[in-house]
Amino acid sequence: MRFATRAILCLLALPAALRAQAGGDRRAPKDTSFAAMQERGKKAMGVDQYTSTHTFDALPTGGRIRLVRDKDDSAGVAQIRAHMRDIARAFKAGDFSTPEFVHMQDVPGTQTMRAKRAVITYAPRDIPRGAELLIQTTDPAAIEAVHQFMAFQRDEHHAGGMSGMKHP
Repeated sequence: MRFATRAILCLLALPAALRAQAGGDRRAPKDTSFAAMQERGKKAMGVDQYTSTHTFDALPTGGRIRLVRDKDDSAGVAQIRAHMRDIARAFKAGDFSTPEFVHMQDVPGTQTMRAKRAVITYAPRDIPRGAELLIQTTDPAAIEAVHQFMAFQRDEHHAGGMSGMKHP
């Protein structure tokens, strides 16, 4: 009877083990460079990147960055909202040192965004459990740069977001 009981328990545990092996747990990445980036992001943004959700949307007039806590967390939400306001001020001034620190490299699109800062607006907005930053412009080169920035961020953070924008 003991063997049969163990066999049944193993069979019951198998689906959970297969889900974990298939990548169902986003908190346990194997990539140490990703983990290091997430840790730098936590330092820069003030919230745990593994318990928050980022999205980076390419929009026809620029883009949108969203950061929300996965669960109710008033202190974390306040930190995210302050961070988005800080990022809006920094980006408006042409300062992209925060994403450069998080990624430990120049981030695609930021050179043009810096040069075109006079024609780009940055509008932070509070949303449930976090904040978003709307980046808008009518300048085609600036739009393309914002889209490059968003695509890089989506890829690096393994994040969601809209990417359907096409450039010639």
